[in-house]
Amino acid sequence: MKSLLTLLTILTTTVFGFAQQGTLSGKVTDKSNGEAIIGAVVFIKGSSKGTVTDFEGKYSLPLEAGLYQISITSLSYKPTEHTNIKIETGKTTTLDVQIEQNSTELQAVTIVGTRQTNTELALMENMRQSEVVVSGVSGEQIAKSLDRDAAETVKRIPGVTIMNDRYVVIRGMNQRYNTVMLNDALTPSTEPDAKAFSFDILPTSVIDRIMIYKNGSPELPGEFGGGVIKIYTRNVVDEDKTSISFSSSYRSGTTFRNFNTYNGSKTDFLGFDNGYRAIPKSFPDNLNSVNQEQRSVLGRDLPNSWAPELVSAIPDMRLSFGVNRRLDIGSVRLSNVSAVSYSNTRTNTVGTRDTYLSFIPELGRSERQFSFNDEVSAHNVRLGVIHNWTARLSNNHKLEFRNLFNQLGSSEVLRREGIDFSNANQEQLNYSLRYESRTIYSGQLQGTHDLNDEKSTLTWTGGYAYTNRNEPDYRRFRTFRDAGSAGPYEMTYKFTPSLNDAGRFYSELDENTVMANTQFEHRFSTADSAAEHAPKVRVGLYAERKHRNYDSRYFSYIPANIGSFDNSILFQPYDQVFAPENINSQTGWRVEEDANPQNNYEAQSNLLAGYVGGATPLTGALSVSGGVRVEYNEQELRSVNLDGSRLNRSNPVLSVLPAANFTYTFNPRSMLRAGASISVNRPEFRELAPAPYYDFINLLEVTGNPNLETATIYNGDLRYEFYPNPTEILSLGVFYKYFNKPIETVFQNTSGANSITFDNARQAYSYGLEAEVRKSLLGLTASPLVDNLSLVLNAALVQSRVQLDEKYDNQSTDRPMMGQSPYVVNTGLYYQDDARQLQFSMLYNVIGTRIFAVGSNLRPTVYELPRNVIDFSVTKAFGQNLELKAGIQDILNQKTRLIQDSNDDAKITGIDESFREFRKGRYATMGATYKF
Repeated sequence: MKSLLTLLTILTTTVFGFAQQGTLSGKVTDKSNGEAIIGAVVFIKGSSKGTVTDFEGKYSLPLEAGLYQISITSLSYKPTEHTNIKIETGKTTTLDVQIEQNSTELQAVTIVGTRQTNTELALMENMRQSEVVVSGVSGEQIAKSLDRDAAETVKRIPGVTIMNDRYVVIRGMNQRYNTVMLNDALTPSTEPDAKAFSFDILPTSVIDRIMIYKNGSPELPGEFGGGVIKIYTRNVVDEDKTSISFSSSYRSGTTFRNFNTYNGSKTDFLGFDNGYRAIPKSFPDNLNSVNQEQRSVLGRDLPNSWAPELVSAIPDMRLSFGVNRRLDIGSVRLSNVSAVSYSNTRTNTVGTRDTYLSFIPELGRSERQFSFNDEVSAHNVRLGVIHNWTARLSNNHKLEFRNLFNQLGSSEVLRREGIDFSNANQEQLNYSLRYESRTIYSGQLQGTHDLNDEKSTLTWTGGYAYTNRNEPDYRRFRTFRDAGSAGPYEMTYKFTPSLNDAGRFYSELDENTVMANTQFEHRFSTADSAAEHAPKVRVGLYAERKHRNYDSRYFSYIPANIGSFDNSILFQPYDQVFAPENINSQTGWRVEEDANPQNNYEAQSNLLAGYVGGATPLTGALSVSGGVRVEYNEQELRSVNLDGSRLNRSNPVLSVLPAANFTYTFNPRSMLRAGASISVNRPEFRELAPAPYYDFINLLEVTGNPNLETATIYNGDLRYEFYPNPTEILSLGVFYKYFNKPIETVFQNTSGANSITFDNARQAYSYGLEAEVRKSLLGLTASPLVDNLSLVLNAALVQSRVQLDEKYDNQSTDRPMMGQSPYVVNTGLYYQDDARQLQFSMLYNVIGTRIFAVGSNLRPTVYELPRNVIDFSVTKAFGQNLELKAGIQDILNQKTRLIQDSNDDAKITGIDESFREFRKGRYATMGATYKF
C-alpha cells in the first residue's frame, strides 16, 4: 500500500502542476424561434477538442489560455464559425450562438457517414430512446479501464455480478436465467455442465458496446429471467487505421515464483491440443470388450505423463493487431474491421480447502473431516479473431457480414496436501492434471433495408455458431501415508473404475446452431412524424435449430491380480508408477474402462418464434410499446437412464408471451418507465442428461434430471431516468419477478453428500432496487482538476426467496436464490485531460454475501463473503500514434472466502467455519498501443 500511495501522490502532484485552464461556455439556440438546440457540436477548428450541447442547449468546454476558432454544427442547420475567441486563465468566456435552419439546402444534401455506437453519447441516447428498461456500457468507457474480457466489463453494469470469473449473474439470478446474444444472434452455451455463456472468451478489444435489457419486449427472446444481454462487436469505420498493442503483466504470488506444469502438446501455445492427449487410436470403442492381456498391451499406449514439474512463471503477455479499412467501389462503400488478439497468462493460487462432519453444539464447532492446502497453477492461452464487413449499397440498403472466432486453452495442475481426520489423521498428497480447450465460432449475414421513403425498415439475419469443448486426459490420483511418517506416499486405488483415484477422463462436446430471423417495421406518418415516439408496428419471425453431441470415457488403473500384485509399485515416483513396464497382467496394473453408455448423450432443439408488436404515443407525454410473442420449442434428448434403459425425451412446449412497456416523458431530460412481461426458462441439455461428471477440485459429481420442466417467469419494472445532458444519467428503479417451477441446482441426499443435480422448485420471487449515476464534475468547482473528472456509480439492493416442495427435506425450504447477493456496488472515478492527452481511472466493486452452494442435511450451505476490489489505471498518449497504459488491478488483494454455515442459522458469524480461502494476487500491467 505504501508504494500505491506514493504513486497516487506523484500523479496528483503532476496533475495539479499542469497549466491552469479557462472555460468556454454558452448556449446554442435556433435563430428563428429562440428554442434550444440539443446535441449541437461545438468544437475547436483544426483539433479534436469539442463538446455537445445538453437538453437546454448549453455547453461548457475547458481550454488552455489562447485564441481559438470555434465552429458550431448541427444537423439541418447552417454551420457557423467564430474567430479569435480569447480564453483566459481561470476565467469563463461566454459565447452564445444562434444558428439558422438550412431548409433550402437540406433536400440536396446526401449524408454519408458512420454512426458511432461505442461512445458514451451514443450509449446514453440508445438508453434514452429505448422502449424497455435497459442498461449498458460503451466501448469508450471500457477503454478507460484495464478490463481484459467481457466478464470483467459487464460487472460495471447496474445489478450485474460475476461468478467463477466468467458467468454473469443479473439481479441475483444465476447464469442459467440469462440469454446472451452476439450481434443480435443467440449464442450457444459454452459449458458442458451448466446453462451458461462464458464471458471470458471475448476480449474487450473487439467489443463495441454491451446492452442488458431487463424487461421483455416482443422482438427480444422470450427466454430470460435476469435479462437479455446483447454484445456488439466493432463493425464499421470511417477511416483507414492500423494498430498494434502489446502489454505485459506481473501477478503477485505467481510471476517469477514456482509454478506447477507438465509436458503438453506442441500446439498448446495456440490454445488447443494437437492430439497428444487423445485416447490412443489403438483403443477399441469399449476397452472391456478385449481380454485382460490385450488390455495390458493397450494400456501401455497411454502416455506416461503423470509427474508435474516446477518452473518459474514468466510475466503474462498480451498482443493485439487491428486493421480498419474503408473502400468505395462506385456508389458502394465497404468497410472492414479485422483484429487478432493473443494472450498467454498464468495464475497460481494458494489456499485452504476444508470439509467437516456434523456440528457439535456443546463444543461450538464441527468435527473435522479433511483439511487441505491447495495450490492451483493455471496456464491460459487465448487466440481471438474478428473479421467484420459492412457494405453500404445505398443510403437505404446495408449488408453486414460478421465473424468471430475464439480459441482458448487452459492447462491446470492441482496440488493438494493435507490431513484426513476421519482416517487416523492420515496424511494425503493428491494431484490432478487437467487440460481444457474451447473453440467458438459465430458468424452472421445481416441486411437492413429502408423502404417506402424510409417509413418502413426490413431487417433479416442468417447465422451459424459452432462450439467445441475438449477435455482430453484429465488425470487425477491420490496418495497417503501414516500421520507423522517421513516415508514415501502410497498410491491409492479402487477395484472398480473410479473418477477419484488413479484415473484418466476424456470428454468432448460439439454443438452446431443455425438460425434465421426477419423483422419488418413500419412507421406511420403523423403531424409530428419525426418524433422519437411516432406510431410504429413490427412483425417478425425467428427460427433456430441446435444440435449437440457429448461423449465421455474414463479409465482407471486397477491391480491386474491382487494376489500377485507388486505393492512396491505403489511407492514409486509419479513418473514411474504408471510406466509401461508396470502395466501387465501378472504383477502390475490393468487398465479398465467404465463403459456405461450413460456417459454420453445426443440432443437437439428446434425453436420457432413469431411476434407482433409496436409502439405509439397515447398522449403528448405518454407512450406505450409491446405486443405478444409466441414461441414453440421442442427439446429432444437421447441417452440412457440410471437403470440402464434407453432414454428418448421429447418435450414440445408452446409459450404465449405478452409484454407491455409504458414511458411517461416529463420533459426531454426526464422520464418514467414501467413494464410488465412474461418469459420462460427452459432446461439446458446438460441439465436433462443423466451423464455424470466429477469435479476433482470441488469434490462434486454432477448429474442431470430428464424430468425437468420449463419455468415461467412474471416480470415487472419501474424506473425513473433523468439525463442532465446527453452523456449523463441519474436513474432509480425497482423490479419484481415471480417464478413458477424455477430450475435450481440441488444436492442429492447421498451418503457422501457430494452429488448435485437439477430440479424444479415450487416457486420463487425476487425484488430489488437499482440506482445509476453517470455525471461529469465539470463546473462543480473552480478547479481544472475537478472539471476533468467524471463519476460513474451504480448500486443494487436485491432480495429473493426460493420455496421448495416437501420432498427436499434435506434442504432449507425457504432460502435466497443461489448466487444472489443482497447488494452490489460499482463505482468509478475518471479523469480525462485532452490537452495533456492524459487520463486515469479508479474503480471499485463489492458484492454482498451470497450462497455459493446450497446445503443438505449432510452438508451445510456455503456462502461467499464480500470482497472489496479496487483497480487503478493511467493512460498517456503521445501525439496521434502512441499510447502508453499502466495500472494495478485488485490493489487490496483481499481473500476470496467461502464459509459454511456450520450451525445452520442462515447467517455467517464467528462460529461458522472456512470451506475454502485463497488470494488471486495483485495484478500490475504496462502496455503500449501504436496506431498508424
